[in-house]
Amino acid sequence: MKISQITFTRFLAAIAIVIFHYGEGAFVYKIKYISEIFAKANIGVSYFFILSGFIMIVAYHSKEKINYFDFYRNRVARIYPLYVIGLLLYLFTRSQETAFSPIIAYLTGVQSWFPGKVLILNFPGWSISVEFFFYLIFPFLYNYIYSKKYKFIWITGIVIWIATQVFCNYFMFSGLYEGRFSKSHDFISYFPLLHINEFLIGNLAGIFFVENCKQKNYDWAIILVFSFIVLSMLFVPLYYHDGLMAVFFVPLIVLISMNNGFLTRMMSLKPLEYLGEISYTIYIVHIPVLFILRSFLWDYFRIYDKTVIFSIYIPVLIIISGFFYQFIEKPCRDYLKKI
Repeated sequence: MKISQITFTRFLAAIAIVIFHYGEGAFVYKIKYISEIFAKANIGVSYFFILSGFIMIVAYHSKEKINYFDFYRNRVARIYPLYVIGLLLYLFTRSQETAFSPIIAYLTGVQSWFPGKVLILNFPGWSISVEFFFYLIFPFLYNYIYSKKYKFIWITGIVIWIATQVFCNYFMFSGLYEGRFSKSHDFISYFPLLHINEFLIGNLAGIFFVENCKQKNYDWAIILVFSFIVLSMLFVPLYYHDGLMAVFFVPLIVLISMNNGFLTRMMSLKPLEYLGEISYTIYIVHIPVLFILRSFLWDYFRIYDKTVIFSIYIPVLIIISGFFYQFIEKPCRDYLKKI
């Protein structure tokens, strides 16, 4: 089951994270209210985690059982080649950071389990480290839990989500949180067990979708939910990074997936769908590409204005990501799946 219209939303989330990481030099930071939204755009990672759980169910729902080897091979083929390319590009920009243990931690995808070491090397890789954990447990969940259709699955998933939100918001607004660049920040922001609720809620959304998929025009409902997301980011002072926005992301994903209105026709256009296809590449290489491009513009053209660099950076990033997708990600994925 292919849901073309949902693919483009991955690009929107990825480019929001790119702007968030670029920071105040991006032109959107000069626009009141819009700047406040992009200052919290790292919740795009939360959207990725929920969407990942959703897509896993949609992709495998017709199978009685998941073969562990086939699943892990396909996931490695999909994720790992560009994950390594992101590391190599980063090392090209920071060749002095060649200590053995961080490289091993990154390559084995375990960095998110160690507060203080999470953002080693190509730091967007932390979320892929979390995804590795999701992929590790998904075949078991599918084969032995979801296939039984127990009602407690829904209760357990929702309880885990609620417990995580209570704990994270208490942690953030108590004396336990020591601020950015601390181990407490790494723990509350990146620790895999605090993100498992997002993947599980995404799984439940996927189960609901495959059992209740009815195509209908949901354009206005989608616009309404998206408006709630924006208003929440502007006016609700809570901690969003560990799945709180699932209350809006889940209905948004389900509504977009069941929609047959104008928004679906627009988001299913081939150029927009292609942007969604290369969104993972955009996400995993955007930091080293920024470092390389910025150094090039500084050294050879004496361009230092952040707005000018940003206007060059975004199209260059998309072009490079398209190149990597066509000539590295797809060929490696197809080759590894044949092994």
